[in-house]
Amino acid sequence: MAGMTLSELYEKGQEAISQKKFGFLLEGVETGFVLKNNRRVLDRYMFRQQCIDAVEPVTGCRVLGVNLATPVIMSAMTMPIPAIVEDGLMRVAEGLKAAGSLMWTGTPVPKDLKKLTAVGVPVAATVKPFRDRAKMFEALEEVQEAGACWVGVEIDVGQGTKIKDLPVVSDCAPLTSAELKDIRKRISAPLILKGVLSRADAVKAIDAGADGMVISNHGAHTLDYLPHPFQVMDDILEVARGKITVMVDGGFRRGSDVLKGLAFGASLVGLGRPVLWALAAGGSEGVNGLIDQITAELSRIMRMVGAADPAGVSRDILIEDHLGG
Repeated sequence: MAGMTLSELYEKGQEAISQKKFGFLLEGVETGFVLKNNRRVLDRYMFRQQCIDAVEPVTGCRVLGVNLATPVIMSAMTMPIPAIVEDGLMRVAEGLKAAGSLMWTGTPVPKDLKKLTAVGVPVAATVKPFRDRAKMFEALEEVQEAGACWVGVEIDVGQGTKIKDLPVVSDCAPLTSAELKDIRKRISAPLILKGVLSRADAVKAIDAGADGMVISNHGAHTLDYLPHPFQVMDDILEVARGKITVMVDGGFRRGSDVLKGLAFGASLVGLGRPVLWALAAGGSEGVNGLIDQITAELSRIMRMVGAADPAGVSRDILIEDHLGG
């Protein structure tokens, strides 16, 4: 692992996972449009360089009571981490802690969640809207008792998840606004709603009392032909700015992508597949190297566009290519 570049981490990790039986889990729903569109949209934006009187940027930030060395965090997921390397979740926790980042688990709730929080890395945990609501509330209580710093609900999995033509999760049902308000009453930690992709859902998330939301197309595992977050963020931020913490994920791969996410108004940017690739390529050191290298790329570009810190990144640093395909 020593000396492995980010590109090498990705190449080695992708190759290793592609040879595993679970490798198909990294594919997208049905036609695969969402994954292709993610990159197309991210590549639409360029940077407005400002070299003279360059600032010395910092990447540290404090979000919903959590101090981080970087705005680059892990997106919510549990599968297929345990199958990638032995004790995979612990390896991810150790790598993220060393990088000063945040770990975010999904469903199923890891049985060793308390051990992960004991590592010292901030751990957020998200649950699905199971059709059996008692099961959902049991999971919410489980993550609270384990000491999760944030508790999340995946609002976008009401129709389950799907990879290519294969249904993967099917025991879920859409949540109502009343149910979200009930969840808010039962959760003492900051409540995060993941999977917001519209102004309407953003308004309802705020009304339900959520502390944060993740603008996300769920790793291309819910609906085909969903937009990339950048295609809806301006509309969402019109109602969300100053009222709720906004985070984003969806195809982010480099420090340049992260800076674009910050410029669009996100406080934190999540990585999904890159964490899996880094884990497969180098274990905990691979995960640490992933976050460190993306953060270094981020810092380098911040210096060249006049951005002093994650919270102060202006949308003015971006130039949109209106001629791009």
